[in-house]
Amino acid sequence: MDGLDGEIDGVDEPGLARLVDRFYAAVRADELIGPLFNDAIHDWPDHLGKLAAFWSSLMLGSGRYKGMPMAAHLRHRDRITPAMFDRWLSLWREATEAEMSPAVAVSMQAKAGRIAENFKLALGSRALANIR
Repeated sequence: MDGLDGEIDGVDEPGLARLVDRFYAAVRADELIGPLFNDAIHDWPDHLGKLAAFWSSLMLGSGRYKGMPMAAHLRHRDRITPAMFDRWLSLWREATEAEMSPAVAVSMQAKAGRIAENFKLALGSRALANIR
């Protein structure tokens, strides 16, 4: 990491913002997960800013993200299914491969996979029902 310019391995704030925008455009249009996200998010520009801050904190160590994502997701636990995690990860893979270098895409996909696993565990039996 070069702490002077806020960039690590080809990741920077504008690139993360482009990635988040691309990914959530696909999420919003998706038949499986789009309805849940569109029902839950009332201010997309604000939410996209929070998500860019989340990935900035995760990838660049910026500390910009100050939210509690699990609490927000727990409110929707009755609607979340195992297939939704798979779709979310598939769309994330497509977006990271389109926007990032191969090495960065793989790293971000691995991080997203760990996030999905943590959410599955926290969301409980409905999300875990068909996962072995």
